Amino acid sequence: MIEQLEQIVPVTAVSGNVDDEQCGFPSEAVIELAGRRIAIRHILYEGGKLTKDGRAFLEREQPDLCIFGHTHQPKAEWFSKTLLFNPGSAGPKRFSLPRGIGVLTIRKENVLPKLIRLSDNVNRRNRSTGVNLPKKKGETT
Repeated sequence: MIEQLEQIVPVTAVSGNVDDEQCGFPSEAVIELAGRRIAIRHILYEGGKLTKDGRAFLEREQPDLCIFGHTHQPKAEWFSKTLLFNPGSAGPKRFSLPRGIGVLTIRKENVLPKLIRLSDNVNRRNRSTGVNLPKKKGETT
């Protein structure tokens, strides 16, 4: 999927907790985009709390925005002067968490986070986006 996205736009990706070292992605990255310092790291929170390593990362990098994942829990909140943003998970429903995606609108004066909830049933037409999701192998309906 990354290769397909790279044909359309520049992509910055980081490894997740189930990736091995051969995936080729760093564990964290910091980029400059639209005048903002943006940090990307998979694990920032665990058990509902900012991890010690996550806090150290934020203090070291001092980003305007930090995009993270791992918990599959959508989140948009401030930590000091940094907007922390987890878009959640668009994959199969996990635990009691909602499925969703996130959109960040970066403007000169501010960053606007938006969390978009998706239908919990990935086998049906996604009413939130109007996108027909592919059927699972062997599925007829």
